[in-house]
Amino acid sequence: MSTKLTPPRLPKKNKSKSADNPTIAVNRKARFEYHIEDTFEAGLVLQGWELKSIRAGSAGIMDSYVIIKRGEAWLIGAQLTPLSSASTHTVAAPMRSRKLLLHAKEILKLQGQVERTGYTLIPLKLYWVNNRVKLEFGLAKGKKEFDKRETIKNREWDRQKQRLNKLIR
Repeated sequence: MSTKLTPPRLPKKNKSKSADNPTIAVNRKARFEYHIEDTFEAGLVLQGWELKSIRAGSAGIMDSYVIIKRGEAWLIGAQLTPLSSASTHTVAAPMRSRKLLLHAKEILKLQGQVERTGYTLIPLKLYWVNNRVKLEFGLAKGKKEFDKRETIKNREWDRQKQRLNKLIR
């Protein structure tokens, strides 16, 4: 009798959506309407149905902002649309306030900047890090109308340069 030797089986790698594309949602208007001075990363406290809806791709941070209340940071106005198959024993509130996880020193620093110097905290990006949802938000100051026009002019000039470079090559 001859026996065949088979190579050992390697465990399958579990590919999730978070490994393919870590970005969940981006606030594109933020960099156009605000001067971003500094950026911070914070974790989010989420419920189970919110995590499932984020995995399904129904999250938006377009009209949201971050506030600091009673020594805690909160994300206000983020839209997480509940799935139709969400659990029946919990009430799904798509616009509820979500707590941000930051160190106490960071919160105190941010609170001082917001209260004294007139900055605001604007969410920039929602993304995955090691199967955890993180929020990147910026310490921002609002742009004036002429600043926005300058931004548009620079963007158009960059596009024009790219077109000219393509023609030259």
